[in-house]
Amino acid sequence: MKYGESTFDILYLLFAIIAGCVILSRAKNKTEKKMGLASLILGCGDAFHLVPRVMNYFTDADLSAALGVGKLVTSITMTVFYVLLYHIWTEYYHEKENKNVKCAVYVFAIVRIVLCLFPQNGWLANSSDVTWGIIRNVPFVFLGAIVCWLYFDKRDADKTFRLIWLYILLSFLFYIPVAIGAGLLPILGMLMLPKTICYILMIVAFLRAVGKRA
Repeated sequence: MKYGESTFDILYLLFAIIAGCVILSRAKNKTEKKMGLASLILGCGDAFHLVPRVMNYFTDADLSAALGVGKLVTSITMTVFYVLLYHIWTEYYHEKENKNVKCAVYVFAIVRIVLCLFPQNGWLANSSDVTWGIIRNVPFVFLGAIVCWLYFDKRDADKTFRLIWLYILLSFLFYIPVAIGAGLLPILGMLMLPKTICYILMIVAFLRAVGKRA
């Protein structure tokens, strides 16, 4: 299992980072640049958690602090990723920004990040506290729900992004059990694999969007 998961994690990180660089190099407008930036943020942010996780399989060193801090960084970069997804939606579909929706997106994102910074999360000890796992993910779920609905509403307007809403929905369905209960039931960690596949499919959609407009 450790070899299979480690290989998958490394290939995912390489794909996300390389794809982000490719998208940025081909980008012809600010929307496409945001797609490349989103891919890079996703890959680089996840690296803070996945690299120590892979190392943990092959070393006896105590990597609890590195794993915990990696989760913190990933939690923040995932939040930023969804904010960028919101802006990509408004620009890609040429939608006029709704002030209430934009405010909700930023409020939930800021609250989520602030909650992640609370010491009660126990990042340095790689804590698996269920209570704080729930608290910090409540605003994140609301943020994801807003972005998911926006893409769902436009699902018939463009073939390239028509399934983005489904990838977002599935990623949350796979992620929440892990974020809340993996500390009590480690086998739940396996759900991160299909969650990661959902992100890969989002990046593939970005690549297709840039290629279509090349």
